[in-house]
Amino acid sequence: MNGKTIVITGASAGIGAALATLCESKGANVVPVARSLPIAADMTKRADVERVRDVAIERFGKVDVWVNNVGRGIARPILALTDEDVDEMIAVNVKSALYGMQAIVPHFQARGDGHVINVSSVLGRLPLAPIRSAYCAAKAALDMLTAILRTQLAQSHPNIHVSLIVPGVVATDFGKHARGGSPDFKLPDGVPFQTADEVAAVIAEVIEHPVAERFTQTR
Repeated sequence: MNGKTIVITGASAGIGAALATLCESKGANVVPVARSLPIAADMTKRADVERVRDVAIERFGKVDVWVNNVGRGIARPILALTDEDVDEMIAVNVKSALYGMQAIVPHFQARGDGHVINVSSVLGRLPLAPIRSAYCAAKAALDMLTAILRTQLAQSHPNIHVSLIVPGVVATDFGKHARGGSPDFKLPDGVPFQTADEVAAVIAEVIEHPVAERFTQTR
C-alpha cells in the first residue's frame, strides 16, 4: 500500500475515518472526502465527485484506489416510504458510488490499472431489518452495479479491479443519523457488532490483495 493514492469518500467518521487512518499508517497517500473535511464534497453531486478526482490527481499525479463509502440508512417500513425517502436513499447509496465509478474508471483505463471498492451492506442481501426498507434495496442495486462493472472491465482491462465490501452490523453512528430516526436494533444471540476498525482492516486487506467480494463478518 506504500505510495498508493487512495480516495476514500464518507471519511468524516465510522468506517471511512478508520480506513483513512489505517491507510495513512501503511504509507498511502490518502484523500479523505466528506462534507465536513478539508476536501469537502457532496458525493451526490456529479460535479463535486469530478472535482475530488481532479484534486487528487493534481496533488499526487494519479489515483490508484477509489473507495465509495458514502451511505445513509432509513427507518421506514415499505408502505410508509415517501418519494423523498426513496430519492435520498438512491442518491446517497447508489448515485454517489455510480458517480465515483464514472469519474475514476476512465482514469484507470488510461493508466491500465486501478481499483474501485464499493462498500455495501449485508442488508442488501438478506431481509434482516425491514425497517431499513429502501436502504436495503439501494444496497442491492449497488451490488449489481458493482458486479456488472467488474464483468465489463474484466474483458478489456483485466488489471482494473472492482471489489465489493459487505459489512455486517457495525458499531458506528449510522443508526443515529438514519433518515426517520433509529429504532432499537438487537442482534441475534451470539452475533457481535463489528467495530469500524475491524471493517477498515478488511478493506485494507482487499486493497493489498484484491478480490471480487468480501464479507467482513463471518458469524
